[in-house]
Amino acid sequence: MIESKAKADLLHYLRAAREALLWKLDGLSEYDIRRPLTPTGTNLLGLVKHIAGVELGYFGDTFGRPYFDEPPSWYGEGAEPGADMWATADESREQLVGLYQQAWKHADATIATLPLDAIGHVPWWPEERREVTLHHVLVRVIADTHRHAGHADIVRELIDGAVGMAEGNDNMPPGDQSWWENYRSRLERAAREAGHG
Repeated sequence: MIESKAKADLLHYLRAAREALLWKLDGLSEYDIRRPLTPTGTNLLGLVKHIAGVELGYFGDTFGRPYFDEPPSWYGEGAEPGADMWATADESREQLVGLYQQAWKHADATIATLPLDAIGHVPWWPEERREVTLHHVLVRVIADTHRHAGHADIVRELIDGAVGMAEGNDNMPPGDQSWWENYRSRLERAAREAGHG
């Protein structure tokens, strides 16, 4: 596989994950995009904020292209644990979505400029593991973004029942509410039977 094709393939999957993650915010109130729906606080806007930081760190700082002149308090060394996983009342949806979209541009410029075997250094990793290639970083960020898009799938379903892989592609079996209730009941029965057996 030639590098330009490999880069294009990797970038395609990164862009699909980015769009899927942002799509999960569509049509929701400020409260719903911020509310923690797991015991560890997982929320939609926090996932966007976190992944913006991931892209800026891995495609910026790692390759000597820092995005921030003065990083916000939630980014980088000394940040409160978990500060990048939720939005304060002062951080608007527009601000964090805009930051994420700027992170895309910054990352895409790094990807376009450097070859896949370009060497970078992840400053927050242990010294003996810091050296990475752009290829490694691309695979890592794609995996991380898709993982968090999956979290967003579940959080969104908990909020209002909306499901799907991407706008125009729900990637779900056909069925009305009654069908889904029966399906879920069947799964519950199977789980109970297995749990008692």
